[in-house]
Amino acid sequence: MKKTDEQNENTVGILDIIKSVFAAMFGVQSDKNRVRDFQQASMVPYIVVGVVFVIVFVLGLIGVVSLITPA
Repeated sequence: MKKTDEQNENTVGILDIIKSVFAAMFGVQSDKNRVRDFQQASMVPYIVVGVVFVIVFVLGLIGVVSLITPA
């Protein structure tokens, strides 16, 4: 039964992954969450969310710059 409790504490959902990637991108990731993230079996979800976040961030910057600069 102890193993099940540890698995429940160590599993992360998509919202946890998004929060971790967002915090890590801005350099405010807590040590507790960083350790939890590095204990996961697969890094693929973190990479996918990170790439999507960077693409959205760059497209957002391009959109803001195109709105404020004259044509």
